Amino acid sequence: MHKFRGLALTRRPLPAIRRALSSFSTTTTTTRPLAADDDQPQNEVLVEGKASARAAILNRPSALNALTTNMAVRLKKLYETWEDNPDIGFVMMKGSGRAFCAGGDVVALHRLLNEGKTEDCKDFFRNLYTFIYVLGTYLKPHVAILDGITMGGGAGVSVPGTFRIATDKTIFATPEVHIGFHPDAGASFYLSHLTGHIGEYLALTGERLYGVDMLAVGLATHYSMRARLDWIDERLAKLITDDPSVIDSTLAQYGDLVYPDKTSIIHRLEVIDKCFGHETVEEIVDALEVEVARSNQDWCTSALKKLKEASPLSLKVSLQSIREGRFQTLDECLVREYRMSLHGISKPVFHDFCEGVRARLVEKDLAPKWDPPTLEKVSKDMVDYYFSPLGEFDPELKLPTHLREAFI
Repeated sequence: MHKFRGLALTRRPLPAIRRALSSFSTTTTTTRPLAADDDQPQNEVLVEGKASARAAILNRPSALNALTTNMAVRLKKLYETWEDNPDIGFVMMKGSGRAFCAGGDVVALHRLLNEGKTEDCKDFFRNLYTFIYVLGTYLKPHVAILDGITMGGGAGVSVPGTFRIATDKTIFATPEVHIGFHPDAGASFYLSHLTGHIGEYLALTGERLYGVDMLAVGLATHYSMRARLDWIDERLAKLITDDPSVIDSTLAQYGDLVYPDKTSIIHRLEVIDKCFGHETVEEIVDALEVEVARSNQDWCTSALKKLKEASPLSLKVSLQSIREGRFQTLDECLVREYRMSLHGISKPVFHDFCEGVRARLVEKDLAPKWDPPTLEKVSKDMVDYYFSPLGEFDPELKLPTHLREAFI
């Protein structure tokens, strides 16, 4: 039996921020917008008050809680306010409806690009990545309840935190290569730090992981059946603490003990490492074709099919991103991803992103016309462009590294 740990995913235990716990409020749990007005942007992130904790609730259930610029700005403001409040010991994040968060609202980005509003798209990436850095350097324990769909940016606003609870309804994926983009929002950091070459496998195929496998590979720190979440939430609501170990033991006590079944990713690790450890995407495809011919395993066939459906340019860009992320800190990954994202939505290479979103999420014909259409036609210069410095009119992403140092 393999033994797993999240490598760089579970932050090293921090010293508890010692407070006079007697000063903590013991108000009844309530859900409300932070501001008094009821305009839509305020309602997209609700606040739940607990004894010594606050919870941010992503509240766009009809859009699977897809992230907007307003949500990123509001989350950053809330989290910074809560971090400075001595009456708040820890922070939580949850989603409304059947999703935790399906990622960034790429349909809205697609619309903005078609309207020529590129600057609005840049604002989205800048604000989202800045919040993710705040989360990744947060001084208070953070608990994300990943119940339901947790994809792309949804993982970005949860995985860098202290604790992640997966459930029997959790569905994780980083499917960006299938919309002509790259796994971003910190994905090149946390995927690259998974054991072996799981990161390359998930980034290049967009394959899904369910809750038990998220726990097995370290993307989640705890597991609970959905039916028990109200019980866990009730227990957390009564905690008066800022000590990560107390929260950890509570989550372990009230969570569920689960074991991977025969379909688990842990039984594929040797083949994943053998195939996805190759230097180039072409070599990875060749290795998978050999493995499919040899073993005819369903997961291998599926991985090969998904590779061949993805944007060839995105595959090569994403592979290099994961490989670079393995040797970078969170802030370095976010700064590089910001470059990549801005290049990816700018001429001359933004075609694949617009085409991918059109084909999969707008018109839904599932027949994107990638440019270039094949791996062989993707040149080194095309890939290098994504990683090149931004132009004189686009400043690089400035993260508050002088104020908030990354833990790892």
